[in-house]
Amino acid sequence: MGRIIAIANQKGGVGKTTTAINLSACLAEIGQKVLTIDIDPQGNTTSGLGVDKNKVENSVYDMLLEECGIEACIIETEIEHQFLIPSNVNLAGAEIELIGIEEKEYILRKETKKIKDNYDFLIIDCPPSLNMLTVNALTAADTVLVPIQCEYYALEGLSQLIRTIELVRQRLNPELVIEGAVFTMYDARTNLSLQVVENVKGYLHQNIYKTIIPRNVRLAEAPSHGLPINLYDTKSAGAESYRLLAQEVLHKGEEEWQ
Repeated sequence: MGRIIAIANQKGGVGKTTTAINLSACLAEIGQKVLTIDIDPQGNTTSGLGVDKNKVENSVYDMLLEECGIEACIIETEIEHQFLIPSNVNLAGAEIELIGIEEKEYILRKETKKIKDNYDFLIIDCPPSLNMLTVNALTAADTVLVPIQCEYYALEGLSQLIRTIELVRQRLNPELVIEGAVFTMYDARTNLSLQVVENVKGYLHQNIYKTIIPRNVRLAEAPSHGLPINLYDTKSAGAESYRLLAQEVLHKGEEEWQ
């Protein structure tokens, strides 16, 4: 049965989309069958995987408004074993359109249940806010992976996210747990990055991934070419880091795996 991981942090610019694209691609690279679900109206995960978001026939928007089933939204990507449910700007109005719809928090959960067994991983890229789209993702997910940027305001908003996860757990999805935090945009040359890592470790008693994603030019360039980092520059520090993260995610919970 597939593991559903929501990548969430309501703070923008922390590497959510970068992590969704590259974790998905690196899991696919090691033979895992992956479905990446873009639930952010910006559609950056969609274009970052080489798909023209303005030309897709069915998107996550059509699925949430129940205009089509989940199977009709799934498209293949350039990467073997990796599939995508695309998003585009239409999704921006979905929250208003969902007003009055019963059990709107459960739409994504109900749809993903139909196809969960067909994949090893379902990775959901959430928008940078705690809105109905994020709540849908958290209600559908088994776990939440939280990217945290190594900068001064890293802890700002983290308590709010944890509170939201707790509320979703109490009211909508009792099985939801924090998968772990992953540090992004780490600059080894600064004391600040090191200090942020130590602060978050002290604050978050949950699992923190050993892999730290560095600040890397190639990683920043890759989306404009519509490629994940392991295809854009396979030997870069960014590609190596996301491969390590994929291994950690794959073997999570296996005590014998180091």
